[in-house]
This record gives sequence, structure tokens and C-alpha cells, in this order.
Amino acid sequence: MPERVQECGPGRERGPRAQGASGGWLRAFGLAEVYNPSMVPTLRPGDQLVVQYGAVVRPGAVVVLRHPFRQDLLIVKRAVERRDGGWWVRGDNPYVENDSREFGVVPDELVIARAWLRVRPPRGIHSPAAALSWAVSAVRPLPSERSLSRRLRAR
Repeated sequence: MPERVQECGPGRERGPRAQGASGGWLRAFGLAEVYNPSMVPTLRPGDQLVVQYGAVVRPGAVVVLRHPFRQDLLIVKRAVERRDGGWWVRGDNPYVENDSREFGVVPDELVIARAWLRVRPPRGIHSPAAALSWAVSAVRPLPSERSLSRRLRAR
């Protein structure tokens, strides 16, 4: 099942940039909902992502992109490395191959947003302790996998 990106809200321009009232350039934010297991364990079906359109993509970032063969389909993948002509992307789930191993390098113009936060919806909350546990773990930043591995090697 596809991931899809929802509009960021009424009155907000969708696209790489929206000019703010102060005259500076603000990047437009939006929401994406994950519908398939290609990014498990990082993302699960039902997770919401806060994305930034037109953000700088670095290796290890989670991105929303148009599928190269079906450009009406939006997918969520991890940008692995920059190659000639675009980005090599992979899902975090080793058992799902709907990524660059199947469709090759993704051109820059098909990468539309970078994910910054994961918001996990509440499931099975039947007690105050469960609600507190959900509240603590529901919102997580999506740091680059690459930057995390650098910190671990430095120890």
C-alpha cells in the first residue's frame, strides 16, 4: 500500500518554499502518513510524519518521493547516498525491496520532502500509565542514520 502526503493546512502554500510575511523564505511543512511496512522498524503503518518540502537532503535522511515508475504514488524511503543523476534510496525493512534496488537512482526532482518527526498514533490506551507511556514515546525526531552511527563510533 502507498504512503501519501496530505496538505499542510488551509492557507499554506504547498511546495518547496513559501514566502513569509517578513519577506524571508520559509519552507512549507506538511504531513505524510505511512501505509506500508517498507520502513519498519523506524516507521510503522499508521505513523504520521512531519515533513518539510524542499529541505536539504543528506545521506541517512528519511524522505518522501514520487515513485519513479508511478509518479502519482508517493513513497517514504531513506536517502542512502548521492549518485550521478539523483539519490539511491532504500527502505529500512530488509524484506521489502520496493526501493532503488528495484527502480534505480531517483532523480532530484522526484524527492519532494524530508521527514523531521514521527508521530505514532495512540493504540490500546486503557490506563493512565499506558497514556503516559504513549505520550513519552509518540513523537520522535528522525535523525540521519549516518549521523547516529558516527556518534556511536566516536565512543
